[in-house]
Amino acid sequence: MKTFFKDKFEYTHHCNQQLIKLLLKNPTVYQNKISALTSHILNAHHIWNHRIFGVAPALSVWQNLEINHLKKIDAENATHSLQLLKQKELSNTINYTNSKGQEYTNTVSNLLFHIINHSTYHRGQLMSFLKLENVEPIVTDYIFYKR
Repeated sequence: MKTFFKDKFEYTHHCNQQLIKLLLKNPTVYQNKISALTSHILNAHHIWNHRIFGVAPALSVWQNLEINHLKKIDAENATHSLQLLKQKELSNTINYTNSKGQEYTNTVSNLLFHIINHSTYHRGQLMSFLKLENVEPIVTDYIFYKR
């Protein structure tokens, strides 16, 4: 199962890096919904990694990130997720408090899957927003990544 997650985090990182590359080529569109959702994807990944590690995150869920920091933050997120896979048992439970102050408990595997699914969901939204800005979206389907 750890191999499954390793592959999906590599896919997530690849897609995020392609998205960031596209945004860096088209910096004028990095505003409003596009900057908010791009930042949110990376911030949420950072926050979930930190929750699993049991340390306070440095970013907040809707914090707007500078376009020039995106690649670095995404690379750190990917590295931390792969470290989690090495250090944590997938069946372990994690107690955490969400951004609204509510307490929850989930398994590491559920939280890792959430990170991947959350990123995929919002990248899809971003592709629609980029089309509206006349920017040719990238293909982020998993099967295209594996081809």
